[in-house]
Amino acid sequence: MVDVRVPTLGESVTEATIATWFKKPGDSVATDEMLCELETDKVTVEVPSPVAGKLSEIVAAEGDAVGVDALLAIISEGGEATNSSTAFNTDDGVDVMVPVLGESVTEATVSTWFKSEGDAFSADEMLCELETDKVSVEVPAPSAGILTKIIANIGETVGAGGKLAVIAPSPAATKEPLAVAALQETAEGGKKNAPSAEKLMAEKGLTPEQVIGSGRDGRIMKGDVMKATMAPKPQTAAPIAANQAAREERVKMTRLRQTIARRLKDSQNTAAMLTTYNEVDMTEVMALRNEYKDLFFKKHGVKLGFMSFFTKACNHALKEVPEVNAEIDGEHIVYKNYVNMGIAAGTPTGLVVPVIKDAQNMSFSAIEQEIGRLGALARDGKLSMADMQGGSFTISNGGIYGSLMSSPILNPPQSGILGMHKIQNRPMAIKGEVVIRPMMYLALSYDHRIVDGKGAVTFLVRVKEALEDPRRLLMDL
Repeated sequence: MVDVRVPTLGESVTEATIATWFKKPGDSVATDEMLCELETDKVTVEVPSPVAGKLSEIVAAEGDAVGVDALLAIISEGGEATNSSTAFNTDDGVDVMVPVLGESVTEATVSTWFKSEGDAFSADEMLCELETDKVSVEVPAPSAGILTKIIANIGETVGAGGKLAVIAPSPAATKEPLAVAALQETAEGGKKNAPSAEKLMAEKGLTPEQVIGSGRDGRIMKGDVMKATMAPKPQTAAPIAANQAAREERVKMTRLRQTIARRLKDSQNTAAMLTTYNEVDMTEVMALRNEYKDLFFKKHGVKLGFMSFFTKACNHALKEVPEVNAEIDGEHIVYKNYVNMGIAAGTPTGLVVPVIKDAQNMSFSAIEQEIGRLGALARDGKLSMADMQGGSFTISNGGIYGSLMSSPILNPPQSGILGMHKIQNRPMAIKGEVVIRPMMYLALSYDHRIVDGKGAVTFLVRVKEALEDPRRLLMDL
């Protein structure tokens, strides 16, 4: 028998509360597989299994307060446990388990089953899809076989390391699925669409020819199908009558949408949020971009966009006004000596904010390449938790959707977010003459608890100056 005890919780932290047990007595566990999660007043701590075996007894239940080194559970060593977090052998077959979901993510919702009980499949063929607060996770088959039992049905919430299904391994079972996959790849011109997209197309009565794929080599993703279903379609008299008979549709919010709603409302309730505005003449940036865009692409293999200019301008301004790049932690202000730039991006399933790490050290080409990489992952729903964590400041570009003016909401715990908007030709008074210039409104929302009005205005003016005269970025002025 092996004791599982409360680990060191951190300096001056002596007590924690049991938040979640991912296993129950009798469950098999692998070495380093997460058993439970503890919450302190500062951090969340995951407790891994010290050995492989079976969970014999849970000593501290959910909600109990425990001190450092207190006994949490007892594990009997040995048994059928393995080091795999995907599957465990049992007398009835192989258990398909919830994979690692990402740092601090403890549960997910089963959104789709691609297979039914009794269906055969090949190794690594997708069995189901899980949805967390941030990303969708597809669960592949650990081996070829037959799905004998579904444990977690669509809509059910499962914890990290929880059981999803039981399969019966069978090498012979690969023949039919592999043939089906081969036919599908041939029919699609050599590309295999996402399983979730295939299922949704079948449900919506769409063919691949009716959907524009955004994945690699034109692979159709789930979001592409959702876009296609939202496109207006001509209707005859009969469908119009049917629509009038059913004018409403109730759909449960996805976990991502629920999280977006909660975080945005929490931001409004917690931060003393204000927004200040300015406008920038984009003439010089557009001229510089047009002059060098072909050479830039030829050398770096990536297009020169506006986001790298704005990222550079914000890096420059944050040096002068560091509180905009800071955050509040209890009674302390944490100033960042780096810039992890969040770039807000809209996807078919909701808003995500991938983060460019250490943007203050990056060149124009490095910024554009990272934006391209993260953008592709976002469109395919493949962003990891690491891709979206650690941001210190955010840029949101509502202009790509046609927005002329808006007040962006803070992305907590950050203290600043810059809103870009549509570039619009407007008459401007320049040196006593009225001329037409490409103008953009800028909006900086900030947390007034640590950023004063003077700092916010100074930040926005420095961004404006850097964009209206990009040479200032080279001179560090």
